[in-house]
Amino acid sequence: MASTPNERTGRRIQSVEIAFTILDAIRANEATSVTELADELGHSKSTIHSHLRTLESQEIIVRQDDGYRLSLQLLDMANDVREQVANYEVIVDEVDKLASETGEIAHFGLEEHGKVAYLYKAMGTQAVETVSRPGGKQPMHSTSLGKAILAFLPADRRREILDHVSFAPKTPKTITDPERLSNELAAITDQGYAIDDEENIEGLRCVAAPVKNENTVLGAVSVSGPVSRSTDEVLHGELAESVQRTANVIELNTKFS
Repeated sequence: MASTPNERTGRRIQSVEIAFTILDAIRANEATSVTELADELGHSKSTIHSHLRTLESQEIIVRQDDGYRLSLQLLDMANDVREQVANYEVIVDEVDKLASETGEIAHFGLEEHGKVAYLYKAMGTQAVETVSRPGGKQPMHSTSLGKAILAFLPADRRREILDHVSFAPKTPKTITDPERLSNELAAITDQGYAIDDEENIEGLRCVAAPVKNENTVLGAVSVSGPVSRSTDEVLHGELAESVQRTANVIELNTKFS
């Protein structure tokens, strides 16, 4: 069976998987004890305790009261992750300008493991807050960022991702038909931008443009706003022009840096 975008072929190490499920559980709870982790994850207390001691010795977690929390070393690692993205400072500056210009939420995202991962988020003066945050991920088929990236990926990579998309609906407007999505991706390549028409969050419409470097799509930039302000005229007009202009500036800085 072919590997999915979320898996690599070959043997998987269970102890590493357990360690990451522990980190996820600690992240979801401010302080978690050995007993609580064992009950939640279905492992023995001795197994959980051994992993916790190892993670603590590597300074990945910190003992706190009767439980554990993630250490600030992870924040330092996150800073390194951002620096590994080409022209991160340019992306921040341009997404900030986009949010200020439109008054809405602006994002930059890129593809990771078959999903769109948020790298940066900026809030305009009229922005409606959403749960999105840097490091968070969303399906590609239901977001303008994801569709903008998918449309310009190499055909084999696009097929690999779409072959493993569940097409689970996020809202009543989410595209759940592969053929319909393929037709929309073809239209996106012609018009140069993608639309999310309340497909990921009810009441929110988004427009995104890809950021490319020659034949490679590096990511995408988007603007999101409530349906009351994001009319068809605005979405396909000034907002589409704004995200394409922002994407172009980032592209130029990437090309000549």
